[in-house]
Amino acid sequence: MEEKILIIDFGGQYNQLIARRVREKNVYSEVHPYTISIEKIKEFNPKGIIFTGGPASIYTEDAPKCDIEIFKLGIPILGICYGMQFMADSLGGVVKRASFREYGEMEVDLNTKSRLFQGLNSKNICLMSHTDYVSELPNNFEVITSTKSCQIAGFENKEKNFYGVQFHPEVNHTVDGDKIIENFVKNICNTKGLWQMKEFAKQKIEELKEKIGDKKVLCALSGGVDSSVAASMLAKAVGSNLTCIFVDHGLLRKGEVEEVLKNFANRSDVNFIKVDAKDRFLEKLKGVTDPEKKRKIIGEEFIRVFESEAKKLGVVDYLVQGTIYPDVIESGLGKSSVIKSHHNVGGLPAHVDFKEIIEPLRDLFKDEVRKVGIELGLSFDLVNRQPFPGPGLAIRIIGDITEEKLNILKEADYILREEIQNNNLDKDINQYFAVLTNIKSVGVMGDERTYDYLLALRAVETDDFMTAKFSKIPYDILETISKRIVNEVGHINRIVYDITSKPPATIEWE
Repeated sequence: MEEKILIIDFGGQYNQLIARRVREKNVYSEVHPYTISIEKIKEFNPKGIIFTGGPASIYTEDAPKCDIEIFKLGIPILGICYGMQFMADSLGGVVKRASFREYGEMEVDLNTKSRLFQGLNSKNICLMSHTDYVSELPNNFEVITSTKSCQIAGFENKEKNFYGVQFHPEVNHTVDGDKIIENFVKNICNTKGLWQMKEFAKQKIEELKEKIGDKKVLCALSGGVDSSVAASMLAKAVGSNLTCIFVDHGLLRKGEVEEVLKNFANRSDVNFIKVDAKDRFLEKLKGVTDPEKKRKIIGEEFIRVFESEAKKLGVVDYLVQGTIYPDVIESGLGKSSVIKSHHNVGGLPAHVDFKEIIEPLRDLFKDEVRKVGIELGLSFDLVNRQPFPGPGLAIRIIGDITEEKLNILKEADYILREEIQNNNLDKDINQYFAVLTNIKSVGVMGDERTYDYLLALRAVETDDFMTAKFSKIPYDILETISKRIVNEVGHINRIVYDITSKPPATIEWE
């Protein structure tokens, strides 16, 4: 039986990062909203449960709470930040508002006799982010960590295997936070860590074979990592019953169409169709400036194009998309706030002319998708290519979309990518691109006044795309990139470099 950890989301900004950290221990995890029923929890059959943090205060009338019957299931529970406060409040403790907020990297004292902190130093640095605190313990709980200003920064009930920490062990700012999660998942929940991508790929292919049978399948192929892996998985499952449709919506990077054709047009195991829909998409996007509306328009147009192509092929029951887990969570999970709608999740229209949409990678993070791609025999270069959003350059142009702006951004972005590769930085920087803003500023070129666009450059380093830090590209390389763009691309007279990490920013600007 598969070992699973259930993560109950109270609206915390790090919920998907918690899931990612658990999976690093080769234990499968899923994030579910706090409204999940006891019946669903029992059906999920977790080896352990983690409560996430969240922005609410437990003592307010509308505070998010899950069914307190959860504490009677005999399953180990770890509460993080708000999750700890919910546990304390539910079991008879007291939570109050602190006189001042404790935020940032703080020194904590750990009781290393606790199973949660085994193998750690008694003094540690952890990321705190809270205004409320547990002022009184529930019965049969003991303090296992504290700070100078927070006496109950962590507690445990050893008999029931209930644990709570006021800090965030899932973030890199917490020293040995990964070890804390490992202690909970492996030692307290008694998991063996047997979840592997090879087994996932094999199991998923068998599930797809059984589900689809001899029915026809259409795959939305963008040429990116996610859709390419999804297409390869379906090709192994249903063979010639799969048709991959590549939609050129005019929002791709320079050279992208040619690259997709090279990788897929001549494959013997894939029925491949290219659809030129540039004019159709640009007409729908004309004058649209809101990024959420852009995503929804693009999502709907993709579906309509696929429906149209499906009719030419006869009866097609299934549409396959390369949706991955961060797409699902960022598009809003239950009561979680929507960070951004992904065109293949939150951007889908209410009605689609297919029996079902299949998303074989829906439960995987980006690095897990790459591992599956390798297991399926895809090339290293394809599996590790630059991530590119489904809505394409539409969300890298701030404001309305025009053909002129697209051409400007394509050329500028190409120069950035070329210089990154020329300087052998492409292996260190996980994602890099240009953003054309809707800001114009005064400049001077050839002794003449200009009033042209501000271009932003973005480059980040990340292991999992859940968190990221900006890449410290050497100044001389940035200078070369800037000079080339200004001299070789028209209508740009000012360039800035984005030095914001994720969080607080997302990787994309829109």
